[in-house]
Amino acid sequence: MTCWNREIETMPREEMTKLQSARLREAVARAYSVPIYRAKMEKAGIKPGDIRGVEDLHLLPFTEKTDLRDAYPFGMFAAPMEDVVRIHASSGTTGKQTVVGYTQKDVDIWTECMARSMTQLGVGKGDIIQVAYGYGLFTGGLGGHYGGERIGAATIPASVGNTKRQLQIMVDFGSTALLCTPSYAMQLGDAAREAGIKDSLKLKVGLFGAEPWTDAMRVEIEKRLGLDAYDIYGLSEISGPGVSCECTARMGLHVQEDHFYPEIVDPDTKKPVPDGVPGELVFTCLTKDAMALMRYNTRDICTLSRDACACGRTTARMGKLTGRTDDMLIIRGINVFPSQVESVLLGIAEVAPHYFIVVDRAGNLDTMEIQVEMTEEFFSDEVRVIEALERRIAREIQSTLSISAKIRMVGPGSLPRSEGKSKRVQDNRSF
Repeated sequence: MTCWNREIETMPREEMTKLQSARLREAVARAYSVPIYRAKMEKAGIKPGDIRGVEDLHLLPFTEKTDLRDAYPFGMFAAPMEDVVRIHASSGTTGKQTVVGYTQKDVDIWTECMARSMTQLGVGKGDIIQVAYGYGLFTGGLGGHYGGERIGAATIPASVGNTKRQLQIMVDFGSTALLCTPSYAMQLGDAAREAGIKDSLKLKVGLFGAEPWTDAMRVEIEKRLGLDAYDIYGLSEISGPGVSCECTARMGLHVQEDHFYPEIVDPDTKKPVPDGVPGELVFTCLTKDAMALMRYNTRDICTLSRDACACGRTTARMGKLTGRTDDMLIIRGINVFPSQVESVLLGIAEVAPHYFIVVDRAGNLDTMEIQVEMTEEFFSDEVRVIEALERRIAREIQSTLSISAKIRMVGPGSLPRSEGKSKRVQDNRSF
């Protein structure tokens, strides 16, 4: 069974724009039935008929996560509750959960997007997919599960956690594809190495998402698990995983453009920027019934490209995420993303790709401490060796990020591991 929709995924740009414009007009009409959107549009002096195509999208106001929290629980729904068959929710560090509804049509579209993502990586009937994303209110588990079943693969709902059991399932069931967060993939790889079972694994492909990760971490995951690692993107507010995914050419993440219209806007001006220029990623849902999100600002930082891909697909492609503007740390006037720290550490053989950043304030001065694990191979409790490594890492951080940081080396396995989304930062400052 294949889910490569060649008509859509190789559609000429002019035809795709026509399709998107037609669907956008319908989506705007649905959104106008939601009191929050109607109030936003009226305030901006916009009526549904003013939006004739994607060229008019910039006229619409943005949707922010605060809008979803203010509408808690069901105030953003554009469909009656009797048509809603699924409810997911995600919570941030503060405030109420963001609640998302799905009609059966929405679930079917999400399933199709996940199936397309798997198909473009060569996963299909005959594969055994181990879904190690969390099930429940988090969208990752059920998204991967439905997509796996759609392509006819044997799908294991392993969920997240119980690493020892995960590895036993991989070996005993012969899992060929793995879906989880990249940080948990690293944890599984470390555990497989410690258990001496790497050569018993049959994994071929990994689809990892739900948090930003670097190409350097890709190399480490592939080394530990013996598979090809690919980036997949989604967020519960839009449709869970499958909004975009890499292909085997690794030239970016193909966006399911017939369902989600992407924009990149300048973080300060909120004006659209040209392809190739980094900024905040914004999505408009073209086909969702339960929640017709218009210009939802994800706060994720990346680029867009619409040039040809080696795989033959013509859909727009996202670059790998470099972070989130709401996760960005401003330390002594310097913008710092955790992914930048990760990139530095992954280039140093003596340390493991596990770290924790503590930001504090001493008087009027911001301080940053980075706790870094040493590898088993290079671990030493000699003060001279540790101090030399700390100085070396500090120099690399200063050179790359243009900011000084205190480095504190810790022993192997000292830092907490995450089975879901990793927590890399503790900011103790009060603003």
